[in-house]
Amino acid sequence: MELSPDQRHLYLLSRGEVVRLPVETCGQYPACDACLGSGDPHCGWCVLHNRCCRESECPRALELQRFAAVPGPCPRLLVEPNNISVTSTSVLLQLTVQNLPDLGPGVTCSFEGLGQSKAEVLPGGLIRCQSPTPRELPPGTGPHGDARSVRLQLRSLETMMDFAGADFVFYNCSLLPSCLSCVRSQFACQWCKYRHVCTHDPRECAFAEGRVSTAEGCPELLPAGEILIPVGVLQPITLRAKNLPQPQSGQKNYECVFAVQGRRQRVPAVRFNSSSVQCQNTSYWYEGDAVGELPVDFSVVWDSDFPIDQPPGFKALLYKCPAQRPSCGLCLRSDPRYECGWCLAERRCLLRAQCPAPKLNWVPPGRRGARCSHPRITQVVPVAGPKEGGTRVTVEGENLGLQFHEVAVRVAGVRCNSLPSQYVPAQRLVCEMEESLVPDPPPGPVEICVGDCGTDYRAHSPNPFTFVTPRLRGLNPGGGPVSGGTRVTLTGTHLDAGSSVNISLQGAPCQLLRRGPEEIVCMTPPSTLGPGPAPLSVCIDRASLAPPEPPNGTASPPILIFRYTPDPVVTHIEPQWSIVNGSTSLTVTGTRLLSIQEPRVRALYGGVETVNSCRVLNDSLMLCQAPGIVPGGRELPAGGASPDEFGFLLDHVQAARTLNRSAFTYYPDPQVEPFGPAGVLEVKPGSHIVLKGRNLIPAAAGGARLNYTVLIGGEPCALTVSETQLLCDSPSQTGEQPVTILVGGLSFSPGSLHIYPEAALPLGALVGLGVGGSLLLLAIIGVLVAYKRKTRDADRTLKRLQLQMDNLESRVALECKEAFAELQTDINELTNNLDGVKIPFLDYRTYALRVLFPGEEPPMLRHGHAPPGAERGLRLFGQLLHCRPFLLTFIHALEGQRGFSMRDRGAVASLTLVALQGRLDYATGVLKQLLADLIEKNLQNRAHPKLLLRRTESVAEKMLTNWFTFLLHRFLKECAGEPLFLLFCAIKQQMEKGPMDAVTGEARYSLSEDKLIRQQIDYKTLTLYCASPDPPGGPEVPVKVLNCDTVTQAKEKLLDAVYRGVPHSQRPRADDTELEWRQGRSSRTLLQDEDATSRIEGDWKQLNTLGHYQVTDGSKVALAPRQVSGCNLPNSCTFSRSLSRYESLLRPSSSPDSLRSRAPMLSPERDGGTRLWHLVRSHDPLGDPKEGGSKMVSEIYLTRLLATKGTLQKFVDDLFETLFSTAHRASALPLPIKYMFDFLDEQADRRQISDPDVRHTWKSNCLPLRFWVNVIKNPQFVFDVHKSSITDACLSVVAQTFMDSCSTSPQRLGKDSPSTKLLYAKDLPGYRGWVERYYRDIARMAPISDQDMDAYLGEQSRLHAGEFNTLGALGELYQYVGRYRQEVLTALERDGSCRKQRLRQRLEQVIALVSTNS
Repeated sequence: MELSPDQRHLYLLSRGEVVRLPVETCGQYPACDACLGSGDPHCGWCVLHNRCCRESECPRALELQRFAAVPGPCPRLLVEPNNISVTSTSVLLQLTVQNLPDLGPGVTCSFEGLGQSKAEVLPGGLIRCQSPTPRELPPGTGPHGDARSVRLQLRSLETMMDFAGADFVFYNCSLLPSCLSCVRSQFACQWCKYRHVCTHDPRECAFAEGRVSTAEGCPELLPAGEILIPVGVLQPITLRAKNLPQPQSGQKNYECVFAVQGRRQRVPAVRFNSSSVQCQNTSYWYEGDAVGELPVDFSVVWDSDFPIDQPPGFKALLYKCPAQRPSCGLCLRSDPRYECGWCLAERRCLLRAQCPAPKLNWVPPGRRGARCSHPRITQVVPVAGPKEGGTRVTVEGENLGLQFHEVAVRVAGVRCNSLPSQYVPAQRLVCEMEESLVPDPPPGPVEICVGDCGTDYRAHSPNPFTFVTPRLRGLNPGGGPVSGGTRVTLTGTHLDAGSSVNISLQGAPCQLLRRGPEEIVCMTPPSTLGPGPAPLSVCIDRASLAPPEPPNGTASPPILIFRYTPDPVVTHIEPQWSIVNGSTSLTVTGTRLLSIQEPRVRALYGGVETVNSCRVLNDSLMLCQAPGIVPGGRELPAGGASPDEFGFLLDHVQAARTLNRSAFTYYPDPQVEPFGPAGVLEVKPGSHIVLKGRNLIPAAAGGARLNYTVLIGGEPCALTVSETQLLCDSPSQTGEQPVTILVGGLSFSPGSLHIYPEAALPLGALVGLGVGGSLLLLAIIGVLVAYKRKTRDADRTLKRLQLQMDNLESRVALECKEAFAELQTDINELTNNLDGVKIPFLDYRTYALRVLFPGEEPPMLRHGHAPPGAERGLRLFGQLLHCRPFLLTFIHALEGQRGFSMRDRGAVASLTLVALQGRLDYATGVLKQLLADLIEKNLQNRAHPKLLLRRTESVAEKMLTNWFTFLLHRFLKECAGEPLFLLFCAIKQQMEKGPMDAVTGEARYSLSEDKLIRQQIDYKTLTLYCASPDPPGGPEVPVKVLNCDTVTQAKEKLLDAVYRGVPHSQRPRADDTELEWRQGRSSRTLLQDEDATSRIEGDWKQLNTLGHYQVTDGSKVALAPRQVSGCNLPNSCTFSRSLSRYESLLRPSSSPDSLRSRAPMLSPERDGGTRLWHLVRSHDPLGDPKEGGSKMVSEIYLTRLLATKGTLQKFVDDLFETLFSTAHRASALPLPIKYMFDFLDEQADRRQISDPDVRHTWKSNCLPLRFWVNVIKNPQFVFDVHKSSITDACLSVVAQTFMDSCSTSPQRLGKDSPSTKLLYAKDLPGYRGWVERYYRDIARMAPISDQDMDAYLGEQSRLHAGEFNTLGALGELYQYVGRYRQEVLTALERDGSCRKQRLRQRLEQVIALVSTNS
């Protein structure tokens, strides 16, 4: 070790390298005390620069007190006064500073987050500055409680850095709600008794005698005995108190307020004097008999809502004698304080006053010699035991005596001695049986006698107690390691008899794990005598179990033997390294490994233990998967790191837990770089693929390698590995192919390869084109010759076509007749099925997040905890958002940027409303201003007024949608949600009544032409009886399915029926269950979509249906949890893999992944060229070409659209009528709708827009098209349901009809119009009349004042306070400040109002805090 010439560094010399280290690290000390307290002679505190450094690094360090060396005093700051009330005017503060240099350039006082004030420096180390005024305090001061501490910092104008600080407190007396909390506050607060407020200014009290400054003068209820109130009894309640105020003129008298089961009962009270108050004669009641005693909150108030202080835990106890005391015994053992007794005449537990002729009929509690007749035994455990005795029998029932000594018990005629310690009066007793003296005792009941064995005081158990002789047959395994831990299974008969079992090996207990009728499992203890045989003994109660009888003619040892063997030993591990993630293969050699039942490998690193599994191959070899380690926040060095411990869990063998000689090393996980920002790499065929990364080869000795697998489009490629690259041979595929890299349990997806062919045509292709042209000419000549020949066949074909047309006409008539019949029957059937359906509403938070952030995980859930400084900056940013000029300028500045996309506009609107959830009144004002600006901009650009709010092209439009989302949640739950849910259920049930193609997603019943099966499908309805999974053995559930349903479709219908009323997210998934067809007691058939019996024709493979398996009507089925991965079964994983390939392409974008929305598969190409189909082959929508004689024109099946529409008509009408009615389903019009419509009318009046169609269109674009259409198309935003693709298509038709109903444009329909328009063309005039009446009724309603709306919005904010991670939303919103920092700052500087409030400087302060601490 050597010192450098300038004495600033040390040189450390080792065998292989030289390391230079500084002699000091002063920068690690953030505060003066830590710096000077470190004792480092090289460090000192640079006062005005507020940092720890060397003296040479501190400017002007030689001047007095500019640099404090070790040991030396730190700067100190004292403030007088150090606290003020938030309602006080600005106060002149006097600051005393110590150990500071000359402050000639001046200082400022900086209050944390509250701005700065100029300071005056006086002689003698004194400084004066003004505190902030109440107007400068942010609205966030209140929620901090009665006090908020901020940091007061002195900032040097020379260095512009804070160099000394002290805590300064703003307190708010008005937040203290009671007299005691007010006068006991550490601040100068006083209580105004007659105004019931806490204030720092005594002059605010009405008169002097109403001021209270000490706890002795507070009005207060005094502690008293327990307040017992019997239910239904009329009685007064008198309470002791002190200093009770006398109500003055105009003030209301005293009341007692009881909170009973969510309802408040107010009882008039009388103040006798200042020390006594009495609640008047009243009876009290609570619902139900689930509890016998109910503590209720109890308070005394005066003048309606002025509560009197009361002792902690002040409650009244409301009780019912009959509740939870159905029997005489339970009644008489109740608490004597309740004075409940048994009424013989009523056979109920009652108060004395409630029992007729109480002297004869009422038995009081605690009476000597009292006992209850008619005891009853309900349960006896166990019901079998050995005749040797010792069995402890537990008897439960009613009226089993009140005293231990008065109950006698006999079990099957054998005396049973009661155990006093386990006796529960009247309910439960435990007794220990004596030995039966009868050689072969018969079974018999349990008999109890209370006092004497008279008829009224004796009871027998309903089931007999049986004497059995437990026997052993053998044990397995027969040996194990000396250290113990082997699970031994003893087999025999009647092994579950008796109440206790004791197993011992060599006299040591074998820990019992479980026991049943035919086996006992225990864990062996360590052997005290080393390896060798160990006798095993088993006792059940007092019976010792005999060993098994030997086979005929053989001798058997008199006892069972377990043989202890030497502990296994691990001798070598290959390789002796792994990666952080683990899961690499280890080959372990050792001795006696077969003696271990469940070997595992373990590693301990940083105090965290991880384990992984092993598999024993033979007595000296086993294969293990290396356990991973958890490095925490540290990153492993490239040279690797050794775990704190590494070893094996071999039962209880402690020697193997830590291998002292193991040099096992962990290396960093390999990392693979992505294919650039877009994630796409373009390559030519024949070129190699280079995948870059790091740590690809661990730095282990001996040429260590990891086993990499690189999949390009699902196919592996030949691979060459280097330290920083994976070189893959040229792929044979073309087009876009995903790349996946697998190694050691890790999976990387760097992106996709875009493999494009060469553009130039080869010579062979040119020759081919010439030959093709010649062949085309010959073909034309051949066609002309063939045409002449065909004309001669026309007459013969005409007759055949006439026959086919007659056949077609008859089939069309049959189809129309079936559609008419279905229309008449389905309406009644649907209405009956939907009666009593429970609506699974989502909670408010989930509903709001799904609407605000559709199709993605909400950013607030991804936001972690910010550093304290950054969190402080974000909270200051939140305060800026509450400044209207800042927020409006901020939004307008973002919208003016070219890179601010539509997605960004929606995100900013959603995040802003989440951040302002606590101030919806303020958010509403901002929204109105943004809408007014949007209207003005629309008119200035000469855009058509009807286009306003049509699309989401601004933050204001998205904020409007979110505003309705927040405020219409209650209306959805109480009114609109029910018809919407019933419509969803009706569509789902109607679709499932007929065939649905699992591959194409088409159905027999549909509102959408695109999702209609245009073919006649023969099917049959089956009723299956599904075994109840919860509880097991419950009644079977009848379920209607179709014989053409696939197995997965059948499972989904079974799950819907079995879990009817259970939210979808709480049900099992169809993919996680197996469908068993139970034929008889032992025959069970597992049904699958694909198996070896699937029908294959050419390159087409049909999915298995119930008809394929020939499942009959009335069959019994069961849903069982999937035990084995589908890919371990023959031909079972291929279908699920094909599904997943197309699932992401077909999933609706508005449905989040969390809903498990599975779309149908569109004839995926299977491995080997096989394609799947179910009912219709996708390339031939009319069916199999072999069935040419049975085809029909596909448009004839469009009549089914009308049949489905007629079935669902009632539910569509109910929904539309609810949404277009001002008073429907006993629910008034929500205030936000009226308020926003009036605002739009006001804006139209201000801009002289008198066209009624424009006003109508604005309102339609504002509410129905922006909010209700979104909810109709996406019911999963409101309910916990699963929306299939066919249901989505039908809801889209309903939503389109809803939009057409709100339009004022005339409908021009013809034969070429879409079916979605034609389907509801006849109903549109009626719907439009509803909309016009709805808008007209709203316009006639009385306007809502801003004060009433603010009160409503404040209540909404209070109801949903804390629902969202506001800090996370601020963090996400702040990212836009970082992205457009300069543009936002420039906009703030240009705006006069923002410049006047210095908003640019405040935002710069936020940016500095967040960027410094991020």
